[in-house]
Amino acid sequence: MARGAQPSASLLLFSLGLVLLYFSSGSTIRLAEGQKTWCVAKPSADDKVLTANLDYACSQVNCGVIQPGGPCFNPNNLVSHAAVAMNLYYAAHGRNAWNCYFQNSALVVQSDPSYGSCTYY
Repeated sequence: MARGAQPSASLLLFSLGLVLLYFSSGSTIRLAEGQKTWCVAKPSADDKVLTANLDYACSQVNCGVIQPGGPCFNPNNLVSHAAVAMNLYYAAHGRNAWNCYFQNSALVVQSDPSYGSCTYY
C-alpha cells in the first residue's frame, strides 16, 4: 500500500514546489519592465499635511501648471494641486517609492491620473 501512495506524495511535493517558486519570484507584485507609475495625494490625507507637501514639492520643482491659467489649475482644490505637485517632485527625483512617501499621505499608482489638458509626467 505504501508503494501506491508514493506517486501522490511526489505530486504533492512537486505542486508545493511550483507554488513556492511562483510566490518567491515576486511575479505578482513586480512591475513590467518600463511600466510607468505616478504619485498622487491620498484623498483622505490631512489638509495641513497636503499644504506642507504642496509647499515642499513646489520649492523643489516648477509648479506653474497648477497656477491660475495653467493646465492643471482646475479643479482648484488642495487635493488636486497637491497631487500634481507631489507627482512633479516624484518624477523629477527618479520615480522611487521613497520619493512618494510625503508623510504617508501619497500613493504610487499605475493608472495615469492625467485629465483634460492636465498631463501627469
